[in-house]
Amino acid sequence: MRTKITAAITALGGFVPEDKITNADLEKLVDTNDEWILTRTGIKERRILRGAGKGTSDLVVPVVQLICEKRGISPSEIDCLIVATVTPDMMFPSTANIVCDKLGIKNAWGFDILAACSGFLYALTTGAALVESGRYKRVVVVGADKMSSIVDYSDRTTCIIFGDGAGGVLLEPNIEGYGVMDSILKSDGAGGKHLHMKGGGSLRPASIETVTNKDHYIYQEGQAVFKFAVTGMADVSYELMQRNNLEPDDIAWLVPHQANKRIIDATASRMGLPEEKVMINIVNYGNTTAGTIPLCLWDFRKKINKGDNLVLAAFGGGFTWGATLVKWAY
Repeated sequence: MRTKITAAITALGGFVPEDKITNADLEKLVDTNDEWILTRTGIKERRILRGAGKGTSDLVVPVVQLICEKRGISPSEIDCLIVATVTPDMMFPSTANIVCDKLGIKNAWGFDILAACSGFLYALTTGAALVESGRYKRVVVVGADKMSSIVDYSDRTTCIIFGDGAGGVLLEPNIEGYGVMDSILKSDGAGGKHLHMKGGGSLRPASIETVTNKDHYIYQEGQAVFKFAVTGMADVSYELMQRNNLEPDDIAWLVPHQANKRIIDATASRMGLPEEKVMINIVNYGNTTAGTIPLCLWDFRKKINKGDNLVLAAFGGGFTWGATLVKWAY
C-alpha cells in the first residue's frame, strides 16, 4: 500500500520594506483622515518599496533567502519556485525566473500565478499538488506585490488600502499527516468589472491614451467588492470546516487575507471563532494583496504549534476566493 504524501510547510519567510506611508501622510495627499481610514479599514500604515529599479522580485528575494536560512538549505536545493503576484517586474520573463537568476537558483523551474488577493492560496494548492505527486521534494511558494506601483495616490478610495510586502513558505513531502490537507478554491469572472486594471494587457496595450486616462492603476468599486467579499470569504471558510468535520474548537487560527477589518470579522463570526484566534496585521501593512496571508504566518510564527489546524482564507479581484486547511508540521 502506497503511503499518502502530503505537502507540509517546513519553513517560513517574510519581508516588508522599511519606508512607511501613515494615515497622516495620506491626509496631505487626499481628502481623508486617520479616524475615517481606521474605522473603515483597520489600517494605520503601509510599507512602500522606494528606489529606482526596484520591483516585486526585490520583495521576493529576501523571503526566499530567509526560508533557505531557516531550513538550513541552499537555493540550489529548491526544485520549484512559484510566485503569486499581480505586479510582476515585467510581463515576461516571470518574476519567479528573475528571482531564480538573482539568487543563483539553477536547479529549479518556476512560474508566476495571477489570482489577485487569492494568489497565495492558488499557488499554495498548486505547489502542494506538485509535492504530493512525488516528483518534487522542495517547492517554495511566495506571495508578493508592489501595490504602490499600480495605486493612484490621488484616488482616496484605493490609496488608503494597499501596501507592499511579501511572504512565503517551503513545502516538503510528509507522511505523518501534516501539511496542506484540503482546499476549496473558487472564481467568477463576472466580478471582474468591479475590481480590475483596465490598461497594460493585450486588450488595452499601453498608449498615450491609456496613460492619460490612468488605466494602469487599480479600478475598484468598493461597495460591490465589499459585499461579495464578506459573503464569499466567510461562506467558503465555513464550507471548508463543514467538509472536514471541524468545530470552532478544532481551529487554532484563522489566517485571513488582510483587505479590511470588517471582512475579517465577518469571516471569523461565520466560523464561530473569537478574535483571539484570528491573525490580524492589517493595521501595520495594509493590503499587500498576494502577500497578506504568508506575512500573517510570518508575524505569528512563534504562536503556531505543531498539529495546529489553520484555515487560510482569501477573496480577490477576478473574482477569486477560497479557503485552505493546513495542519502545522513543526
